[in-house]
Amino acid sequence: MTSQPSQGKLILLTGPSGVGKGTLVEELLKRHPEIWLSISATTRAPRTGEQDGKQYFFFNKDSFSELIENGGFLEWAEFAGNFYGTPRKPVEECLALGRKILLEIELEGARQVRKSFPNAFQVFLAPPSLIELERRIRGRDMDSEEAIQARLERAREEMDAKHEFDAIVVNDDLSLALKELEKFMGFESF
Repeated sequence: MTSQPSQGKLILLTGPSGVGKGTLVEELLKRHPEIWLSISATTRAPRTGEQDGKQYFFFNKDSFSELIENGGFLEWAEFAGNFYGTPRKPVEECLALGRKILLEIELEGARQVRKSFPNAFQVFLAPPSLIELERRIRGRDMDSEEAIQARLERAREEMDAKHEFDAIVVNDDLSLALKELEKFMGFESF
C-alpha cells in the first residue's frame, strides 16, 4: 500500500508597506528552506539583475491576459500600467505534493485568494502603531513626502481590514513575530 502525500498548507502574509514583511519572510526562509515562496508574475520589464523565475515571472501583456481568461491566476491586479499576479499552477502543484507554501501578498490579492482557497491560513502583519510604521517608512529614506503620505493612507485602510484575517501578528519584535508565524505554519517551537 502506497501512502499519498498529505495536502500542503497555504499561508498568506499581508500587511502594510514598511511593516517588515520582507525581513520576516527572509528570516523564515533561512530557518525553513523547505517552505516554497510563491513567485509573482508581472508584465513590467525586468530591472537590472532580476531573472525570470527568481524575483518574478515576466510576461508580455497578451500572455498575461490569456492566463487571466483561462483562470491561470489565484489573484491579479493592475498597478501603474502593469499587471501583477500569482500563478495558480505552481501553487496547486506544491499543495498536491504536501509542501508548505507562503504567499507574501497585498490586501486585495488576499481577498481574491480567499475565494479560491478558503482553507488558506491568512496572517495580517501589523505594526505596533501607525507612528512606528511612519518612522520605519521615513527611515528607509526612499520615498518623497507625497509617496510617504500615500503609503500611510493605504496602511490605515489595510489596518481597518486586519480583522478579516485568521491571525494578526504585531511586528514589534522580529524574533517573536517569527515564532508566531512558524507556529501558524505548523513548525514546532524552538
